[in-house]
Amino acid sequence: MPTYEALTRFLRDWKNLSPAQKAAFLAAVAQFVADLRAGQGFRRGLRVKKMQGHPDVWELTWAPDGRATFSYGTPLQDGEPHILWRRIGTHEIFDRP
Repeated sequence: MPTYEALTRFLRDWKNLSPAQKAAFLAAVAQFVADLRAGQGFRRGLRVKKMQGHPDVWELTWAPDGRATFSYGTPLQDGEPHILWRRIGTHEIFDRP
């Protein structure tokens, strides 16, 4: 199973989300984790892609104006990806991903 950690900035962003936004993100994360487990790439609806101008930072779409950024960290378990959640919110997070 993939492992993860949330950076301090992500946790601060998380506190500012509404309950509906949190629920939408958690639903997207369930799909994200399923796709990681399957190892066949991410479904198109999540729109996972590398961020331009920020090496090793990826973005995930979880709502029409809901975005989260992440990086891949050093695996904690052999053969399992480790996700570092960096930011969460609207497009505004792209200023400092």
